[in-house]
This record gives sequence, C-alpha cells and structure tokens, in this order.
Amino acid sequence: MSEITQVLGEISRGDKASEELLPLVYDELRRHASARMAREAAGQTLQPTALVHEAWLRVFGDGGRTWENRGHFFGAAAEAMRRILIEKARSKARLKHGGNQVRLDIEQLELAETTPEEKVLLIDDALEKLQQQDPEKARVVVLKFFGGLTNEQVAESVGVTVRTVERHWAYAKAWLFQSIRAQQ
Repeated sequence: MSEITQVLGEISRGDKASEELLPLVYDELRRHASARMAREAAGQTLQPTALVHEAWLRVFGDGGRTWENRGHFFGAAAEAMRRILIEKARSKARLKHGGNQVRLDIEQLELAETTPEEKVLLIDDALEKLQQQDPEKARVVVLKFFGGLTNEQVAESVGVTVRTVERHWAYAKAWLFQSIRAQQ
C-alpha cells in the first residue's frame, strides 16, 4: 500500500488532517495540471498552480470526504480540475456572447473560428452525453483529458486493465469527435 493510500485511510479515520496529504500529492497534481494547461490556448490566465489550489479546495473544501485509495483521490482531483476549466470556459463564453455588450454593425464583423473556451464547452457537452450513454468510458476521458493521467494510472483508478483503458479511450475519442462534429 502506498504512503498516499495510508494517509488517505488515516484522514478517513480522523487520525490525520488533510494538510498532511498535500506535500505527498502536490507535485503529482501540479504535473497533471501543467500537462492539462499545456493544451490550453496561449494567453490563458489560469496557471497550473492556481488550478491545483482550486482543485484542492474543492476536493477538501467541505471536509468529510473519504477516498478508497490513491487512484480514487486522483480521480476526484481530476474531476475537480475538469469542473474548474469548464467554469472558466463558460465564464469566458458568456463574456464573448453578450457579457460586455457593445453595439456593432453586423457588416463590419469578422467571424472567428471556434475559440479554445468554446472547444472545451463542446467537449463538455459531448462528454455529458457520453456519460449518460457509457459512464465508464466518460470516466476514462475525464481522467485522461482533464486529469492528465496515463493509461496505467487510469487503469489503477478505475480498476480495469490498461488494455481496457486503451479500448475505452479509442472509442470515447471517436464518439466525442462525432458528437462534436454534429454540434457544429
């Protein structure tokens, strides 16, 4: 059993405070956040450190949460990072689509391609549909895309083989691509 799993068990029993877990997981959470943020558009205002801190607050904010093991904890952190990025994208999209309204002549407008924020929202919409159809494959997408986990880490977290993760990932990517394509 890993040190992280032991500390998570002690936290669940009330023997340790959540602050004792942070030094053990911080570097790995930061690596996952950095990997995810590297895929974001240039000019992103959210930094990996801030993403990790926000995710930490969400994961431990209400207290009383327990995790079975290391994989379960990192899965919860990946889901928190996903939700943070979705909220940021929605906020930017609201501003883009009417938040700071300025009257413009439609003939002077240049239509832009889909922004990175809109892409994240399209992915999230498609992911919600996949979640309803096949929750296990949607979980793999969340852990890999938003959590930045490797196939081995996802397999450990979900409790399946690496080959199953690879099959789920391949299927989910194709399914999401078709779903997003249909939305545009």
